[in-house]
Amino acid sequence: MILPAKRLYFILITALLVATLVALFNVQISLILLVLFDITFLTVMVIDGNKVKNHRVKVIRHPLQKLSIGRENKVTLSVTTNYKPATVLIKDNYPQEFSVSVPILATSMTDQSHQDLHYTIYPDQRGEFYWGDIRIRQLSPWALAWYDWKVPAKQKVAVYPDLMGLRSLLIRLSLENTGTLRSRRRLVQGTEFSELREYVSGEDPRLINWKASARSTRPIVNVLEEEREQTLIILLDRGRLMTAQLQGLKRFDWALNSTLALALTGLNRGDFVGIGVFDREVVTWMPPERGQHQFSRIMERLTPLQPVLQEPDYFGSVTRLVNQQHRRALVVLITDIIDTIASAELLTAMQRLTPRYLPFCVTLRDPLLDEIAHGSTENLEDLYNRSVALDMLSQRQVALAKLKQKGILVLDAPANQISEPLVTQYLQIKARHLL
Repeated sequence: MILPAKRLYFILITALLVATLVALFNVQISLILLVLFDITFLTVMVIDGNKVKNHRVKVIRHPLQKLSIGRENKVTLSVTTNYKPATVLIKDNYPQEFSVSVPILATSMTDQSHQDLHYTIYPDQRGEFYWGDIRIRQLSPWALAWYDWKVPAKQKVAVYPDLMGLRSLLIRLSLENTGTLRSRRRLVQGTEFSELREYVSGEDPRLINWKASARSTRPIVNVLEEEREQTLIILLDRGRLMTAQLQGLKRFDWALNSTLALALTGLNRGDFVGIGVFDREVVTWMPPERGQHQFSRIMERLTPLQPVLQEPDYFGSVTRLVNQQHRRALVVLITDIIDTIASAELLTAMQRLTPRYLPFCVTLRDPLLDEIAHGSTENLEDLYNRSVALDMLSQRQVALAKLKQKGILVLDAPANQISEPLVTQYLQIKARHLL
């Protein structure tokens, strides 16, 4: 397809102005000249546009891998010219429900050159989505026309939970496991023997291995690590409160990201990890197992799940856990609360876990609530909104305090920041031998 370029529009407008001046003397001659002029340049435009056919640029999209929800995922298009320079506009047919950094890519290239163009796409939904063909417009040699065509590039791409965050977490855990982060390892001591190494000033003298030190010229200490082969069970609520949209994602998506981060950490630390997802009933149950194969199964089972507009049955879900899990375990229930009345069933359910299990309730707070509660007020409406936000936070804290009074561990944090403090608190639980 050939489309007129800006230069052609400029020429045609100029011809129209000239014809208008001629019309002051002779209208008939003016019309004849205008028609001839337009026909001539439109013909030249077509000829000029068709010249692009012989030296079209080559455009390919790099294969898209699994994308991460709630992240800026980079997409790369490679452009190659032949023996002619080229000015091109490129429109990739990405899923329209997602936002992108640059809708149309533009570049000017010399002859026989190669260039990679990039844009980022921000998925806010999980699932499978389609990229269509790539549409390209290349400017003709005389800049009178754009030659428009498309490159077949249809592809189905899966959007997963936050894979980028999981990769970063895995690198951090691997560094800690290999001893690269020695300083952290000294602070988080467990009860299982790991290795012998030289004493560092400031360490607990009780860790000195006197027999090994006697065979060396320097003091040698025992390095201890967290206990392994413990059991971690995560109960993930997918009920009504988890459908709320927070910071561009559903609360359930933030909860799912934190669930996967915690599961990855537990498996990396050698623990048995089990998962239960529930609303009015337990819709997914994966018994505790060890090993990285368990994480692959967890990812595969949890990725398609979506929240539903149903009230969660906390007590029924916990009852099923108690009936199926007889070994002592750290039970992490990820949900949200509003006030003491709405959280009464949650409190009853978490109490049922004590003292046989170690219950841990994780609630995902709306970051906007914090922003309004601690923001400035410039008018009466702002003051009203702030009062409501402060009251909601106060009721929330009362409900959380009741959980703590019953010996239940509690973590309440903004939904978009929950993963890191959850992983940190889990590691602290293991380091303090609470399980």
